[in-house]
Amino acid sequence: MSIEVNNITKIYGEQKALDNVSFEIGSGEIVGFLGPNGAGKSTMMKILTCFIPQSEGTAKVCGYDVSVDTILARQNVGYLPEHNPLYIDMYVKEYLQFIAGLHQLRNKKRLVADMIDKVGLGVEQNKVIGTLSKGYRQRVGLAQAMIHNPKVLILDEPTTGLDPNQIIEIRNLIKDIGKEKTVMMSTHIMQEVEAICDRVIIINNGKIAADDTALNIKSKQKQISIITVEFSENVEVSEIKKLKGVNKVESLGDNKYHIFSDSDSDVRPLLFNFAVGKSVEVLTLQKEEETMEQIFKDFTSK
Repeated sequence: MSIEVNNITKIYGEQKALDNVSFEIGSGEIVGFLGPNGAGKSTMMKILTCFIPQSEGTAKVCGYDVSVDTILARQNVGYLPEHNPLYIDMYVKEYLQFIAGLHQLRNKKRLVADMIDKVGLGVEQNKVIGTLSKGYRQRVGLAQAMIHNPKVLILDEPTTGLDPNQIIEIRNLIKDIGKEKTVMMSTHIMQEVEAICDRVIIINNGKIAADDTALNIKSKQKQISIITVEFSENVEVSEIKKLKGVNKVESLGDNKYHIFSDSDSDVRPLLFNFAVGKSVEVLTLQKEEETMEQIFKDFTSK
């Protein structure tokens, strides 16, 4: 196993950030590590990268205990924190050669040239880091995380703050990297999970809430039908809730509502009859599949 976590607990004062967490990640997997803010994602990543110690339990990277074989564990892991720490006054090529030197790598110039090519920094390699866009800074961060050729790559919110084009570019880059390395990445973007990840681990309040493929998590969840409806006038949510088969109603504003029911209950005819009874028109009505966003919300609101 590339990553082995056994009964990890982390306590800050009176706050338990991680509570008896266990999971494994095999070689060559891309795993999405999901959870709301404060759930313990970054804490877990900092333990695996030897930045902070756990309070209880054990964690191993490529077989090396992060508390005992710290140097060997670090040699096998590359880390891109959420707030990408770069020396913005250095040139791209200069910075990567500096990082290669810290790792005491041989053939620094060749390694840096290969990494610049791998992450698509060729056009920007002779620029000062501070002049780069956020997307290219993330590429520099990925390059420094991989320059020593680690077997495991840990990425904390790698696409935060990027524009849609940059997100797609970084997402494709991570997918390519995952063909050669084990990747563990935290993210709030559910499309990213379905597009990139082989597996999903959802953490909530410091505990594992789910651990499976996105497809299996969807199939194991009770199937929910979601109707988006827009009326010509405002109607009371409490009145919609009275309809047979309706489990939950969310107001979206502007006379729009999300209506949740069991998949075997088609409430659309009831909604039309409801509108007639209230003398309002149905302007739009659309049935949707339950998304990863909704499943994430279900798991983290329990």
